[in-house]
Amino acid sequence: MMNEISEKIRNLRRKNNLTLKELGEKTGLSVSFLSQVENGTSSLAITSLKKIADALGVSINIFFEDCQNNNFHVKSEEQHVLKMEGSNSEFILLSGKFSDRAMEPMIVSIPPEKAHGHKFNHPGEEFIYVLEGAVIVEVDGTEYVVKAGDSMHYPSMIPHVWKNPLKQTAKLLSIVTPPIF
Repeated sequence: MMNEISEKIRNLRRKNNLTLKELGEKTGLSVSFLSQVENGTSSLAITSLKKIADALGVSINIFFEDCQNNNFHVKSEEQHVLKMEGSNSEFILLSGKFSDRAMEPMIVSIPPEKAHGHKFNHPGEEFIYVLEGAVIVEVDGTEYVVKAGDSMHYPSMIPHVWKNPLKQTAKLLSIVTPPIF
């Protein structure tokens, strides 16, 4: 997957007649880092990929599109694992790829005794189902202890944050609307 993203970045940069230096100036990312990304030798945080997409004038979704327009069945070996800057969590994207998707299902792993990130809000709704461990979900200043087998569903416009209070990784199914990846 990373090699496909690297290739798409390089091809789009060349199509836009940009040098690595020019792309670096537009994104605030170093030329050496961008070179490593294009060569597939450096991992790429989603926020950096967003900067690159914006600089190239494309949607971030283009990097995750398959050759087929409709990819309904997502095999385990095709699932994309992402990390986001500012978050301790790991995300495994579960969604099919087709136009006009209305939700983003993913497995989120939160390391022991860590917060998922900082408190934030965004448009849409959020549903979580805890698969392993437990999380403390703070929604609008109220904390909820959500254990394995429990779920929560709330408007994501309300400020919220997830915290793993345990000494084991928490794993949960999260479904967000609208899609973010």
